[in-house]
Amino acid sequence: MAKNDGDTIIKKYANRRLYNTGTSTYVTLEDLAKMVKKGEDFTVQDAKSGEDITHSVLTQIIFEQESKTGNTLLPISFLRQLISYYGDQMQMVVPTFLEHSMQAFTDQQVQMREQMTRALGETPLTKNLQAPMQLMEEQVRRNTEMFRQAMQMFSPFGAQATGAGGKKNEPKDIDELKEQLRTLQDRIDNL
Repeated sequence: MAKNDGDTIIKKYANRRLYNTGTSTYVTLEDLAKMVKKGEDFTVQDAKSGEDITHSVLTQIIFEQESKTGNTLLPISFLRQLISYYGDQMQMVVPTFLEHSMQAFTDQQVQMREQMTRALGETPLTKNLQAPMQLMEEQVRRNTEMFRQAMQMFSPFGAQATGAGGKKNEPKDIDELKEQLRTLQDRIDNL
């Protein structure tokens, strides 16, 4: 069966080969990366068990893209922050936040292209948007700062908050921390 809910099925065999059931051909990770860039949906399944392994294959594509070019998309500080959320109480919130942030970034990029095209006409600059990347970088910085602040709100045992003048606040009373924990647990239960 080549399609499942509109997605192409890619079968991954024990020998690590990938088979596109939609085109009946073997493909590489590079081919899958091209499919992603074209907006083509696919699901990767273990050929033997039928288990959905799309997440691990997409992660493998990111790893290869990061290692084969000198231009990385994932700064070390971001990777460290991401790793720190594994096993944290906020781990379930991070994927949704990242998904919404990437969608907002994509929407802003489309809007910027449209505005520049209206202002400058169709030029290589408006197609590639290399020059206005400073605007995007500033937006990423703002989003990252919002993300950091949001995570601090939900993680009272993370890095100590700093007060005015950059001085660390004194540790809070244990009863106050217990109350905050109960409040957070109530919020999580309500979600």
